Amino acid sequence: MSGVPASARNTLQGATDRIVEALREAIVSLEFQPGATLDKAELTRRFGVSRFPVSEALNRLKAEGLVDIRPQSGSMVSRIRLADARENMFLRCALESEAAAHHAARGDERLLDELRRSMRYQQAALDADDRPGFHRLDLEFHDIIVSGVGYPRVRAIVEGARLALDRARRLLITPRRHVLSFSEHVAIMAAIEAGDPIGARSALRAHLDSVMVELESFSHGNPAVFADSEDPSQARASSPT
Repeated sequence: MSGVPASARNTLQGATDRIVEALREAIVSLEFQPGATLDKAELTRRFGVSRFPVSEALNRLKAEGLVDIRPQSGSMVSRIRLADARENMFLRCALESEAAAHHAARGDERLLDELRRSMRYQQAALDADDRPGFHRLDLEFHDIIVSGVGYPRVRAIVEGARLALDRARRLLITPRRHVLSFSEHVAIMAAIEAGDPIGARSALRAHLDSVMVELESFSHGNPAVFADSEDPSQARASSPT
């Protein structure tokens, strides 16, 4: 693009940024399902741009692990990798459980008030069957716990792991999962309020572990969504006796 005027380069860059944001949200929100084909011609019509910014956007999303680009078969939404989900959940468990224990030991009333407010709003979202609202409040609850420790690098690591997990977690957004999550949040909150670091650590780990167990179970019934899902019947057949 060295021969392209600066104003044109800026326009193309702006268009690319816009497409990246829109496609990322469509992929993470599961509007575009894992394995779905991303047709460049259709995307150029959707965004009203030339093929260049679409190609650039797809390359950037490939670098983020959200898109697969294959020379002979085009582009598609990447399937979710359980191995990545396990690693990111491991990071979250390690750091968030220690953050919960930290708050239980400190007993910071201002942070406790924030968590109590979040719990009230979560209950209201459940009562109203507001699934998107509960999802946002769920994220906020965890962010309050992590941000309250006051370590920016810890928050950045947890946020990166959470964002990488977000697409997988949205597969589990059901009224049942929200009720379970709320009850698990109640247990975390109770341990922090009681000044019980061991209980707070255990409750938060149990919460994240339960989400991962549910995701593993979901993968068995929906193998096409995952890049590395294992058919449980095959796993039993191949396991040593």
